[in-house]
Amino acid sequence: MRNEFSAAVERIARDDEKVVFITGDLGYNALENVVEALGPRFINAGVAEQNMIGVAAGMAYKGYKVFCYSIAPFAVYRCLEQFRNDVCLHNMPVFIVGNGGGYGYGIMGSTHHAIEDLACLSSLQNVNTYIPAFADEVAPMLDQIIAESRPAYLRLGAGPKTPDGAEKLGTFKHIVHSKASIGNVVALGPIAANVLTALQDELLVGQFDVYTATNLPLDLPSGLAHRWAGKPLLVVEEHVSIGGLAQQLSVKLLTDGAAPSHFVSLSAQGYPNGLYGDQKYHQQLSGLDPANIARQLASFTN
Repeated sequence: MRNEFSAAVERIARDDEKVVFITGDLGYNALENVVEALGPRFINAGVAEQNMIGVAAGMAYKGYKVFCYSIAPFAVYRCLEQFRNDVCLHNMPVFIVGNGGGYGYGIMGSTHHAIEDLACLSSLQNVNTYIPAFADEVAPMLDQIIAESRPAYLRLGAGPKTPDGAEKLGTFKHIVHSKASIGNVVALGPIAANVLTALQDELLVGQFDVYTATNLPLDLPSGLAHRWAGKPLLVVEEHVSIGGLAQQLSVKLLTDGAAPSHFVSLSAQGYPNGLYGDQKYHQQLSGLDPANIARQLASFTN
């Protein structure tokens, strides 16, 4: 998604001279086009994320719209207090962009993983978080971020293109339509690709509707909630369940009186064996791999 991100930022910045981009000493071999397009509006703050947010808040106060870029854990955790106090409480147009959400940085270990980031940020005042599942969602999300001009977080990963026929419903997108659906799946971010792979199992084809959540906090249309009521629901997210999609969604469903018949949450389980590997390794340990997703869905058909 970095290529789509850099192209969209370049387009936006050429059209709007109030757009500023600050990096925490990252983005080499990915953002050179942004450097060229923005000139002095591209700032390398160095490995000083707290200062980066403070500078961004000051510039936003003066009327600029500021992107702050780093890998997700550095952009979120190191400067959470500055983002809360300097940006969110004043509703400033500062936009954190975190690359490699979830276990994206794999073998580099827990310090480089972001599996609690959405819980941290979506709970703050005035914030909207954006979680693209597919590469072609990045540009329209950036357009929305600029249009809203409020505190925001964009969580980047690696995803294919959106399946044909996808339908936007509040902060959800309906990506697989099944005429004889027996249940539903809601995925968060690029892990949706694993769900689509799981559904290629011949026993599961045409059995489930699949949705992605595009933003936290959630905007769940009442009609959609009641469409899910009484059927099995599987939630899949490369994020801890506490404060993530599963918890926020369950509150929305219960509040709306639209409880599913079964509710199963597959989420990031941290480091159960104390070892590190690539992203697929951690997904498998957490049961987020296509094989385990298929097993969970198959249990709904029995």
